[in-house]
Amino acid sequence: MTHEDIFTENRRLLFSIAYEILGTVADTEDVLHDSYLRWRGVDLALVESPRAYLAQIVTRQALGMLRSTARRREEYIGPWLPEPLATSADGGVEHVLTGEAVSTAMLLVFEKLTPVQRAVFVLREVFAFDYPEIAAAVDKSEAAVRQLVHRARDRVHAHRHTAIATPEQAQSVVERFMIASATGDVQALMDVLAPDVVFLGDGGGVVNAVRRPVLGQDKVARLVLGLLARGQRMGAMDVHLGIYNAMPSILASFDGVLDQVTSIEVTGEVITAIYSVRNPDKLRGVKVPE
Repeated sequence: MTHEDIFTENRRLLFSIAYEILGTVADTEDVLHDSYLRWRGVDLALVESPRAYLAQIVTRQALGMLRSTARRREEYIGPWLPEPLATSADGGVEHVLTGEAVSTAMLLVFEKLTPVQRAVFVLREVFAFDYPEIAAAVDKSEAAVRQLVHRARDRVHAHRHTAIATPEQAQSVVERFMIASATGDVQALMDVLAPDVVFLGDGGGVVNAVRRPVLGQDKVARLVLGLLARGQRMGAMDVHLGIYNAMPSILASFDGVLDQVTSIEVTGEVITAIYSVRNPDKLRGVKVPE
């Protein structure tokens, strides 16, 4: 097999590794491009495991990218949310990610880890790489990697107590949410929201969005209805449903231009978080379902 054949065969996995480390599709694509250029210069006769070797290249490139963008994220205006990633079959971007590991909530927890902790956790807990393979990828000893995984696991578990519902499990809850929003029924909307529900909006300072988390049933319910009323004045609105970051999501377009992707996190029988991405830079790669 040629360099290109091997890279193509592993591309879905490599994309998934980079996205889990970075949280953005655009940066992930840049990492894959640079990784391929490095891979082309490798002597295949010396490579025992192409999958592990490619994962090593991509991990190192992603870590370099993550460190270089750290200040940009620190100076980000308002909440930073991961770039929406379609996780349904017709999403358009090929990857192997499903479930809680790719949820927005989990990716936000990853932001609390150091870059190396994030990388080793992703490689071990999400993709089940062996410790020697991870050690080679992050240039650490195997003992150090085991300790890093342990600490990262503790930090992740401290912030994520309950797994979110699958899109199928969440469907009826989201339907109730949409009906209550469309009819303007504040009480019905509050009934489908958890008492400690949070709304996060990501405009990146480019477009208007709430710049601080909004907490609580009443505040989130009234915010949702207010945003919906404002949207009706922005032009002809089209709404599509999709699955992004393993959550039911609402894609809203105005006059044919995608305006936002709002993902709904359901835990048990109620909505625990609403993540609305409006930053147009994060929507460029989003394919609106037909």
